[in-house]
Amino acid sequence: MDLDWHQQLGSSLLWLLYCFAIAGAASAAIVYALARGTRWGRQFWRLAWPYLTPRRSWRPLLSLGLQLLLALAGVRMTVLFSYWYQGFYNALQALNARAFWIMLGIFGVLAAVHVSRALLDYYVGQAFEIDWRVWLNAHLTQDWLDGNAYYRSQFLDAPVDNPDQRIELDIASFVTGSRTLALGAIGAVVSLAAFTQILWNLSGPLQLGSIELPRAMVLLVYLYVIVATLLAFKVGRPLIRLNFLAEQLTANFRYALVRLRENAENIAFYQGANVERRTLATRFAAYIGNLWALIRRTLKFDGLNLAVSQVAVVFPFMLQAPRFFSGAIKLGDVMQTSQAFGQVQDALSFFRTSYDSFAQYRATLTRLDGFQDANRQARALPQVNLRAQPRGLRIDALGVRRPDGGPLLQGLQLQLAPGQALLIKGPSGSGKTTLLRALAGLWPYAQGQVHRPAGAQALFLSQRPYLPLGDLRAALAYPAAAGPADDARLADALQRTQLAHLADALDRAGDWSRVLSLGEQQRLAFARALFNQPAILFLDEATSATDEGLEHALYALLRTALPDCMLVSVGHRGTLDAFHDQVLRLDGRGGWRLARQAGPAGSATPGDDAERVPGNGLQVCG
Repeated sequence: MDLDWHQQLGSSLLWLLYCFAIAGAASAAIVYALARGTRWGRQFWRLAWPYLTPRRSWRPLLSLGLQLLLALAGVRMTVLFSYWYQGFYNALQALNARAFWIMLGIFGVLAAVHVSRALLDYYVGQAFEIDWRVWLNAHLTQDWLDGNAYYRSQFLDAPVDNPDQRIELDIASFVTGSRTLALGAIGAVVSLAAFTQILWNLSGPLQLGSIELPRAMVLLVYLYVIVATLLAFKVGRPLIRLNFLAEQLTANFRYALVRLRENAENIAFYQGANVERRTLATRFAAYIGNLWALIRRTLKFDGLNLAVSQVAVVFPFMLQAPRFFSGAIKLGDVMQTSQAFGQVQDALSFFRTSYDSFAQYRATLTRLDGFQDANRQARALPQVNLRAQPRGLRIDALGVRRPDGGPLLQGLQLQLAPGQALLIKGPSGSGKTTLLRALAGLWPYAQGQVHRPAGAQALFLSQRPYLPLGDLRAALAYPAAAGPADDARLADALQRTQLAHLADALDRAGDWSRVLSLGEQQRLAFARALFNQPAILFLDEATSATDEGLEHALYALLRTALPDCMLVSVGHRGTLDAFHDQVLRLDGRGGWRLARQAGPAGSATPGDDAERVPGNGLQVCG
């Protein structure tokens, strides 16, 4: 069938509008059905809809609409090229020079439109992916940080592995896979409809003995590809699990390498290189074992696809050869038949050839949705009832348990007024650090009420301070933000904590946890407290790497520079007693004793001591 090229602009626009309306409505219905009826559809919906919803912005849906229109335009261009091949080869067969040059001119127009559409499609698609990745990265990062899920998820029965990889790599795979698989499927279905009609018009009957099959080519190509697709699904199904394991085992090996780098000094002191080598070898061997399984399965899958594709090259020529040699069709019809057959075969084969990509996409969906589920479960874990108050600390009926349910602390009652200090003591394993975790709202095996300053008014100093990446100014002010205008205060804090040699390094960027010794890091944490000026300061053996003289100087500095700040310290040294008004002793079995003593100024703090002995209830000691 020859094409009237003069009418193709209007006809193509009408075809695009018609297909756009049908494809858009059908796509929305299919996505809705998958989201309601399949597990992976629900996973996709939970990840994608918060970004696509018009309540947030209309831009994503408008961009998707434009991408759909461009994909349909690509199908239409392929149809037009199919008819161009027919006219071009018919002109060659007829030795018609005028028709030959006309067809070359038409090809120039088609090629220009095709190139412009392809470039625009690439730009719009990449812009959409970047915007989605930016939003999803911010969304999942915030979800991970909210409610301290990044910390509390370790207490889940099945904590997620490698959350860093899920944010860094899986987001990109999800966004790219969602777009390419969806638009590829739509393009395949529309191509199938368009080229089936062309193939139907070019197809003739096929005589099989006494049976004549009308339009045999259409029937045979569908039968051929459907059988090949069913075989591919059967061969390729294990790829879903193998791809999931490949991501997991790769991340596990990389995590072991990162731990080796971060703990290099300790490992070197222990001379543990051989142990680490065995650990790395074991994890790498697991990855390689899964990789070989993936290779063997991929060989079967790709071998089947290649065999099917190679047979399809000559199949249409074999079917049309009798009609061509009898003069029933022209050379252009044969070439158009070959191209239409290839397009129908490719369209029907899309789900077969994309099975490997879909398997990887399913694995990515599972990892990202599992990441969100873990964050939700981590936030739902129990914690003490934290109530913010600007001044003072009050603890009511606080109980803390081990993960196995054993009691560490029962019925703790105490109060601190601004400027007072509490020292927590007890044998190793009695729950001193765990008590601080409970007071911070991090420990899920705790109950009771804690009234204290919150947000920027509370600061925790651990035994090994956290120093963020960046310049020294950011590390010193953390978690607050500081600029050059704060340099005078920062330099003063460094001077007062005996770190004056760092005052000129505020703009220097680096990994300060590796540059500074542990003693310097602990002094930097005290400088951080001076800069942030919290209302309450929790210190978990924050001077363990300093000598007693420097420890005395640092605590004396806190008491003079921050006279209204409440201190809650964990420590073993007796030198700390002089800087605290009360001492809480834990026995690790649920019992505790709260004793009042001479304050920093040497005067006794009035009030009664309190003690809870396991099984005997709360006792007040005169």
